[in-house]
Amino acid sequence: QVQLVESGGGLVQAGGSLRLSCAASGRTFSSYIMAWFRQTPGKERESVAAVSRSGGSTYYADSVKGRFTISRDNTKNTVSLQMNSLKPEDTAVYYCAAQFWGTLATIPRQTDFGSWGQGTQVTVSS
Repeated sequence: QVQLVESGGGLVQAGGSLRLSCAASGRTFSSYIMAWFRQTPGKERESVAAVSRSGGSTYYADSVKGRFTISRDNTKNTVSLQMNSLKPEDTAVYYCAAQFWGTLATIPRQTDFGSWGQGTQVTVSS
């Protein structure tokens, strides 16, 4: 298991930017596919972005394409999510997640990820 700790959430006005970071400890970080999910009350957790073990492949939900960028640094055991042009509908709790087995799915599913951070709140005001 890998332990994950998110940081960087907060309150921002629409059109603004935030950068989320996730620090991992435990097993070899480069063995994990990493992803960011988000969840709002009453809704299922949805995948936002994901990155392969090497960083060479990425996934983005249609709703964030062109605005969010996921990146990882296997030397520092971190994965980040740069969020630009934020919209009120981006408001959610954002979770960092790690997947040990398999490959990066076309649409990452939360059931594929065995390790989760505690979540960080992102609030975008209009």
